[in-house]
Order: sequence, then C-alpha cells, then structure tokens
Amino acid sequence: MALKFNIQDGSAQRLGANLDSSGCNFAVHCPHAEQLELVLFDSATEKQIQVIDMPAKTGKVWHCFVEGLKAGQLYGYRVIGKNHAHLGAIFDQEKLLIDPYAKEINRPLIWNAEQYQGDSQQMVPKAKVLAPSSASPQPIETPVALDQTVLYEAHVKGLTQLHPQVPDDIKGKFLGVCHPKIIQHLQALGITTLQLMPVAAFMPEPFITNKGLTNYWGYNPVNYFCPDPRYVVKDGVNEFKTMVAHLHEAGIEVILDVVFNHTAEGGIEGPTLSFKGFDNSSFYLFERNEFGAVDYEKYVNNSGCGNSVNTAYPYVLKMVMDALRYWVQEMGVDGFRFDLAASLGRDPYEFSSLSGFFRTIRQDPILSHVKLIAEPWDIGLGGYRLGQFPSNWFECNDKYRDTVRAFWRGDKGLTSDFATRLLGSRDVFPHETRSILTSVNNVSYHDGFTLHDLVTYAERHNEANGEQNRDGHGHNLSGNYGVEGVTQDKDILSQRERQKRNLFATLLLSQGTPHVLGGDELSRTQQGNNNAYCQDNEISWIDWTTDETKQEFLTFCQQVIKLRKSSEILRHMNLKDDHYSNKSNVEKIYWYRPDGERKVEDDWQDHNNQAFAVELRAPVHGTALEQEHWFLVFNASDHDVCFHLPDFCGSDGWQLVLDTRYAKFSEQPNAVIKHKHLQAYQSISVFKCVPIN
Repeated sequence: MALKFNIQDGSAQRLGANLDSSGCNFAVHCPHAEQLELVLFDSATEKQIQVIDMPAKTGKVWHCFVEGLKAGQLYGYRVIGKNHAHLGAIFDQEKLLIDPYAKEINRPLIWNAEQYQGDSQQMVPKAKVLAPSSASPQPIETPVALDQTVLYEAHVKGLTQLHPQVPDDIKGKFLGVCHPKIIQHLQALGITTLQLMPVAAFMPEPFITNKGLTNYWGYNPVNYFCPDPRYVVKDGVNEFKTMVAHLHEAGIEVILDVVFNHTAEGGIEGPTLSFKGFDNSSFYLFERNEFGAVDYEKYVNNSGCGNSVNTAYPYVLKMVMDALRYWVQEMGVDGFRFDLAASLGRDPYEFSSLSGFFRTIRQDPILSHVKLIAEPWDIGLGGYRLGQFPSNWFECNDKYRDTVRAFWRGDKGLTSDFATRLLGSRDVFPHETRSILTSVNNVSYHDGFTLHDLVTYAERHNEANGEQNRDGHGHNLSGNYGVEGVTQDKDILSQRERQKRNLFATLLLSQGTPHVLGGDELSRTQQGNNNAYCQDNEISWIDWTTDETKQEFLTFCQQVIKLRKSSEILRHMNLKDDHYSNKSNVEKIYWYRPDGERKVEDDWQDHNNQAFAVELRAPVHGTALEQEHWFLVFNASDHDVCFHLPDFCGSDGWQLVLDTRYAKFSEQPNAVIKHKHLQAYQSISVFKCVPIN
C-alpha cells in the first residue's frame, strides 16, 4: 500500500495518541515485541488505509510521529512476535488491539465469535485520535463537605431510559443524566453525590452474549480512559464533560465506579483485545507452582472474572494512575468507587494497606484530594479486608447492611450489633485512626435487591438470567410479610411500606456516609431479581411512573435526608474519646430500656430485646435553645412498646420530629411528649428536646 503519511521516530514520553498542529505522536508500551504495526482506518468505513511499521523503540515503548494526521483519525495496533503462551507471550498479528491509552473508541465492543476468528479487525472498534481537549468542567462552587455527603448510585442508561420528559435522543446517555428534570429530582431528594456505575469502555462476556443477553452493568472493562460509546450520542469526551459541568452547576458531585481488578480479556481461553496482546506476562497476575515458578497458563482469578490485573507492576500502576488523573483533571470527576478494591492492595499477591497502589495515591497531588471509596474485598485468599484500608479511604460496610436488614426483619439477638452499626461501626473503624464518616452505609446496592424488593421477596427470582435461578446472593436477609411478590393485600402492603421507611430512616440516622441506591426513593422493583447485571430492560431501568403510595414514600425520603442535613450531630458526631479529631460536639450518649432505665451489659445480651432508645446531647454553647438534644426510639418487635422518656431539667418535653408508623408526614401529630410514648411495632421515632424559653 502506498505511503500516505510521512513517518518520523517521534517520542516515547507520552503514551497514547497525542496530536499537535503538525501531526500525531503514537507511543505504546510493548517491551517484548519484535515489531509493532500502527494501522490507520478510514473514519467513515473503517477500511484499512495504511499500515505503519513503527520505526522506533525506547526502552519498553514503541513510538512514531505521523505528519499531517488530523483529529478523528481511527487507528489500532498489531503486534509481531513469538507466541509462547507457556512463557507469557501470546503475540498474534491477526488480532487488532485497542490502544490502552485511547481516549475514545468509535463504537461499542460486542463479542462475535465469527468475527474474532482469524483477523479480528471487523469485531474490534477503533481508537480515535482526539484534538487537544476542550476546557475541563469547573469544580463545584461550594465543595460538598464530607459530613454532608449523601451518595446516590445510578446507571447512566437505567436512570434516564424511561423518564417521560427526557428526549428520546438522549435517553440512556450522558446528556440524559444532566437533563434538567433529572437534576431537579436529585436536588429535591437532597443527594449531594451521584455515583455512576462503570462508564469506561467494556465488552459483555462471551458466555452472556451467546445467551442473547448483555453485561448491562459494565463491570468488564476493555479500556480505562474511554467513555463507553453506548452512552454517547456522537462526541463521548465532550458529552461526558457537559454532564459533569451541569451537575457541578447544580452542586452535585460525580463519582465513578472503576474496575481495575480485571478486564474483559478473561483467562487463558479469553480473547486478546488489548492488554494481553501488548504485555500479557506483566499486565496480569499468574499462579505459581510448588517451586515458586510462574505458571503463565493459569491466571490468578481474585475477581471471579477470569483474570487479575497486576497493579504492582510499574507500567500497570502508572496506567491506572494516569487514568484516574485523566478522569479528575480532564473530565472533572470528584472521586471514585473502586470495585473489588482489595485486589488493588495486593502487592502483588498479598494485601497490604501500605501497598504501592495506596502509597502512590496518598502522595499524588491530584488524587489525594478526591473522594476514594473501597469495596473492601475480593474473592481471593485473604480477600475480605473491611476496616483495613488507609485512613483517607471510605469503605462499603457489608456488616452494616446485613445487621440493619436482619434487625428490621425481626431477627433476634441483634440489638447490640445494631447499636454499634448505628453509631459508625467503631469496632471496624477504630476511633483513634479512622473518621466516623468512613463507613459507607447501605441497605441496598446495585448487586442485590432494591429496597422495595427487600420487603417484597423472601427469595431471589433470577430466572430471566438463564442460569436456573442459581446466580446471585442467596443470603438476602429479606422478607415478604406473608405473600411472595406482588399482592393486593392492604395489610401486607402497609407493613412493607413501613419497613421501607424503617430501613431508609435508619440509613440516614446512622453515623457514617449514607449510600442510596438510585430508584429506591421511587419504590423501584427488579421483580425479585437480585443479580440483574445482564438485564438491559425494564427489570433494571428506573420506572418514573408514580401513584399515591410511591409519592408518599418519595416525600418521606426527602424529609429524612433533610432532617439529617439539618443536624450536626445526626450527620457527624464527634465524641470526647474520639481522638481522630480534637473537637467534640456530643456531651452525652445514653442508652435506655423502655422503662426509662439506662441499659446495662445484661440488657445488651438479652436475646429477646428488640426495643431500645438512645439520647444524644450536645454541650451547651450559648443558650439552651441552640443546643442539639435528640432522643431516638427503635422498636423492631412485633408489638407496641411503651417508652418512658427521660426528664431533662430546663425542658418543656420532647417534640416528635419523625415517626415511621405514619405513611404520610401530614398524618404525623405535632406533639410534645413529656413522660410516656407508645412506640408502635416495627417503627422508629425521633424526638428533639424542647427547651424552656
């Protein structure tokens, strides 16, 4: 083929495709190749227009400069070298490879066995040369304080696909997420931080594609820089920036769920799409035999997805850090939630809170200032690491989730553990070394039941996934309250709604950082599916239709979030013995039995004890009118319990602020109670002390 561009050696300094006024520099890490081919494609037809033997290699990086090349040019790579799988080298010139540093690809990657066989050029999307980036979104004018943070987890498509007022051409897209109606809903709810499920380019697994389904969630990455084309109208980078800019203007942060623990290339039988084809032996972790030798035909699988990324390898660590900084500096995001984050702390095989990954982030001038949330486990040996991450990290707390679910379901013997979770899980996150905000509390997450399904189904119903209902978590700590699934029984429906209020109120009244699953406030159901990763349909999309019951619960959620934000104590307690901070805002915490007596050790050990109260009193600064003083009552039993409220000198009694027995706030009495309160079965009440004027 005739040469169409002039080629020079270029530079190895910046990986990826970097355009300037005279052309584009290409550089890619591939230390063991005999030769690299840069392949250029027509931007309209994807027809191959030129193959360039990259002329220069510096250290482990191949590079070249292509004069006259313009923005929009499509490209990929082919690697020439020995294919010795037993030595970790699986070079295959027939496989077109995606640049690991590509910032945009031209179409989604969809597995196709026929197109992959032989030359994979037809199946694999092409990377796109981008013009120098436009301005990054402006930061939020008033940054969201850690103790004001309310997380809201959502899927780009699922959030907007069924919204009746989002235009059809941007439903399911980044631009749909920032539609005014979506932003208005988030603001009215009171959330501060939108946590988006994976947005980076991914490929649904072959086995799920062959069943006619897809990986809707996107936890199967093929690139760590590219916005996935599925969420793009025509211009991925700028549309993502537009979304962030509009959310920031509304005072809403953006956090990305990122997946650096594995890739879509899978294990030894998996496809070669990018990383395997450039440096398989370094990019992934491999098992060792009894003599300590690496077995390159056995990928370590701490993720359960076929492979584990070796973030301890210098190039991989650099790539991950470059990707994180790119999303922050160029794309404007405010933090990250790390999927199976224990894998990132393996250095390379054993977890350490002092791993190179953690140390690198800690000293990074950009990344050390963003919100970092860990899913603190993986499925590998020694992979459960809750409470063991560095002090600048937040951690998703499954102990909180399970205890709160079980307590409100009516399981006995949990009062002591429930109280511990309520006040920040200090048994897990020690008060000397971790902030009380560290615990990311949730009662529902994307991988599990929605809040509505948690009180509607006692068992999972994943038949639509095509695995005979064997997939998904079997230990859901859920209940149906008499009938499995949909019912017209008014008593059962009333009880379910009350339990939803209990769970949501507990979440917002607990110390830590609350995590709300998107759509829970709208009573979203997945029809009992607790593993809807492959359901790109109405099972997963948020249903925005409403009725009186749904509207009542939405109003309840808005009011409870507002209550949390209004109180310094309810959102962030600083205790006198908590030496993480040298300031305190709580004078006393007292735990009470229903008879008004303080709880003693034996009370906590009482298996049948399902009702208790806690008093939170701030020190007096100024006048008593300015003092925060709360009394919270919890009753998870199946009968009403009479509580004796404490007397307090200088008080006119206790103002009822919240009572979850009432479906509507308008039905809640505006009562001031002095002595006794009948706490309804399975309910919460919140009282605020009324000082004497």
